[in-house]
Amino acid sequence: QELSRNRQLARTPVTLIGKQELSFSPGKHNQLQKHVIENFLPIFGYGAEVLYVGDTENKFKYSNATRLASLNFFELAHDKLPDVVAYSLAKNWLFLIEAVTTANPINELRLRTLKQLTMQCSADVVYVTAFPDRATYRKFAHEIAWETEVWLADSPEHMIHFNGDKFIGPYQRS
Repeated sequence: QELSRNRQLARTPVTLIGKQELSFSPGKHNQLQKHVIENFLPIFGYGAEVLYVGDTENKFKYSNATRLASLNFFELAHDKLPDVVAYSLAKNWLFLIEAVTTANPINELRLRTLKQLTMQCSADVVYVTAFPDRATYRKFAHEIAWETEVWLADSPEHMIHFNGDKFIGPYQRS
């Protein structure tokens, strides 16, 4: 065991549906993924089950390949994957979520690529870029693709919709 040189680094525990627990390596990106799983999905996911999540040290940290295959999801390849994939049976929605701390929001090129990869998917796909806070979001706002969603971990009860008339309308007067 001494020769394997395994390191006992700090981990951020993440609980998946079904009480399965993961430990992520430390870092802002993995902390944001934890927020996505523990805050975004319970609020906006309609009971979504995590089908895939990576880690900065292990891109295939958790994967439910059987469930992904049943949805005709594309073959998991390191360079094509979003950070978190979750499925809501109640809505038949597949959430493809990019956790952005330093780079790679869902821009028009990334959206086109993801749409091509999910053409055969039997679920409707929701594209989400998650940021830790508004300051990080502001750095990338000009890159966000239309017809996608943005979620901020520091304002977990709210979404920013990069859509047209889908969400326009008055609020009730208080």
